[in-house]
Amino acid sequence: MAESSSEIVERFCQAWKHHDLDRIMAFFSEDAEYQNVPMGPGAKGKAAIQGVINTFWPLAKSIEFKVLRTAANGGTVMNERVDIFDMGGKKIELPVAGVFEVREGKIALWRDYFDLAMWTKQMG
Repeated sequence: MAESSSEIVERFCQAWKHHDLDRIMAFFSEDAEYQNVPMGPGAKGKAAIQGVINTFWPLAKSIEFKVLRTAANGGTVMNERVDIFDMGGKKIELPVAGVFEVREGKIALWRDYFDLAMWTKQMG
C-alpha cells in the first residue's frame, strides 16, 4: 500500500532531527520548489533547494520540526509546527505554517510561512 501524502510529509519533518542532508534531499522531486515566503522568491530544483538549506544548515547543531497539527487533501498537506534550531548554545523556536504538494511519492512544493522579524530577533 502506498504511503499517503501526509505520511510522506510527516517522515520528512521527522528526518530533520537526524541532521542528515542527503536523507532530507531524498524526499524532493527533481523539479521541486521551496520557498520561505517572508524571504522572497524561492528555489526551484533539488540543487537550488540544497543551496538554500545550506544557508542555515552549517550554523545549526541540530534542527527539529515539531508538528502540532496536520491537514491533508489529496496531494496537498498543510502543517502547523514549531521549528527548533540549536545554534550552539542558543535555542531558537520558530512557529511555522507549511504547505506541501506531494506528487508520485515526492515533495514537489514546500512553502513555509513564518514571522521573519521573530527569526531575526532570535538570531540577533
